[in-house]
This record gives sequence, C-alpha cells and structure tokens, in this order.
Amino acid sequence: MLFAAESQGGGGSFAPTLLMMVLLFGAMYFLFIRPNKKRRQQVEEMQRSIGPGDEVLTIGGLYGFVSEIDDEKVVLEVSPGVFNTYSRASISRVVTAATVDDEEEVDEDLASEPEAHPAPDLEKKPDLTAKKVIDQD
Repeated sequence: MLFAAESQGGGGSFAPTLLMMVLLFGAMYFLFIRPNKKRRQQVEEMQRSIGPGDEVLTIGGLYGFVSEIDDEKVVLEVSPGVFNTYSRASISRVVTAATVDDEEEVDEDLASEPEAHPAPDLEKKPDLTAKKVIDQD
C-alpha cells in the first residue's frame, strides 16, 4: 500500500509549493529583516550624533559624560577625573544631550569653583613610620 500512494502523486503542480515559499520569504522579510534594518540605522544615526558633553549609557550599563570622540573611540568621564575609552559601537543610548549653554556654564563653574578633590596636605599628617620595639627582659 505504501508504494501505491507514492506512485499516484505524480500529477500535481509545483506552483502552490513555490507560492507558499515566496509568501514565507516575504513574511520573514517584513517581520524580521526590515525592522532590524531600521533599528540598526537608528542606532548608527544616534552614534553619529554623539558629541562632547553628552551623557551616554554603554551596552554594559555604565553611565558617563563624553569628553572626547573620534571615528572609532569615545572617551567617557565616569567620575570626576576618571576617564574610560570605549568603541563608538558600545554606546547604547544618549541619556541627555549637551547644549551650547550647558557647556559654557560648566566652563564658568569650573573656573570659579575650587578643585573638587584637593590634594591632601602632607605636612599636617602624623608620622606613620614604623618604630622598632625592643623587648627588654
């Protein structure tokens, strides 16, 4: 019986199968490929628009302010005086964009404020050198 069923299927057309394959490819294009392409273009545009002073979030979850940027690298200030270098592609999103007014205010604030972390006064520290203790019996 199994052989009889196989020999009868020779009269069908290939058109329905081809149509089904084309519809499946079209559905995959509109559901997967096209949205990913749009999302990738949006990310590339965001990464091109990054400039000094912007607060950004890296793909690793680190927040920082952009201090320098070139075609491939971004230098982030993650804490006052602490700079990390990342690839431009590792920037996930811009949290706040810097404006020209913000940059001028920051420069004025830095000029008027004393140093955020002053150097410790070494002359006021007590002498912490080790002293030799001699046991006397």
